[in-house]
Amino acid sequence: MNNNCIETKNLTKSYGKARGIREVSLVVEEGEIFGFIGPNGAGKSTTIRSLLGMITPSAGEAKIFNLDVRKNRKEILQGIGYMPSEAMFYTGMRVGDIIQYSADLHKKDCSKEADILCDRLKLDKKKKVEELSLGNRKKVSIICAMQHDPKLYILDEPTSGLDPLMQREFFNLLEEKHKQGATLFMSSHVLSEIQHHCTKAAIIREGRIIVSDTVEALSKTNTRRVALTIMGNEKIAKQLEERLTKQIKDLNIKASGAELINMEFLYTGDMNALVQYIGQTNIVDIRITEPDLEEIFMHYYTNGGMNNDCI
Repeated sequence: MNNNCIETKNLTKSYGKARGIREVSLVVEEGEIFGFIGPNGAGKSTTIRSLLGMITPSAGEAKIFNLDVRKNRKEILQGIGYMPSEAMFYTGMRVGDIIQYSADLHKKDCSKEADILCDRLKLDKKKKVEELSLGNRKKVSIICAMQHDPKLYILDEPTSGLDPLMQREFFNLLEEKHKQGATLFMSSHVLSEIQHHCTKAAIIREGRIIVSDTVEALSKTNTRRVALTIMGNEKIAKQLEERLTKQIKDLNIKASGAELINMEFLYTGDMNALVQYIGQTNIVDIRITEPDLEEIFMHYYTNGGMNNDCI
């Protein structure tokens, strides 16, 4: 038996002319923190709802815990903590009643863990749902997903609506669950969350997976972000652009004072050639760094892929 916690093969959901997902193939191994990246409408929630049996795929296969999601849905859901992108609950119910109702569905006494989570997230169990802010409704959703100590967490845009302090506490909780052996599958369009917390990630574009790899591998590229300040004028900056036009992307030129020019750009060519050329100018300051995951992601979306020389 393999160690895959989630596995899909050519998973497809069609909505006629409306975009769904097409031939989505993913593998999430046990114990991974897996990021699912894409903007709103890319197919993240459709994929997740197909995995949970909330919608029926048009084609393809999906397994969780090596069980078919359609044939073994009830058994699978007992081992999952699901957090939807939008926290919606029955009106008129108090927070404590919702949490208890969720625990009853899993047929477990989760009262002790629920109290700990409420305390850490600063959530009042006596309040009614309609009295809660978006952030507090999100906290209820977190507790319902975590209190029964599942083997797999499926989290759809989990931090939207949480303030920065609660986001930090939420990720502290996730790290603790992961250390205890849980697998985490998290969709997000906040790329810093994926870069800081996930070990592997997949990027979905217009319903299709365009790349899936470790976060480290996705972030590796020969491209560098260059911030350069030189003595001179915009004519010198334009000459540099013309000389290295095939290797420079996203160039931003800004005059600073009478004789200072600030330039910032992505450089995809040979660093020796760049250093040799700018060495002929009067350099005031230079900073060369790796691009962050957000820049890499945007170029995946623009180009539909990457090679070793450019993002």
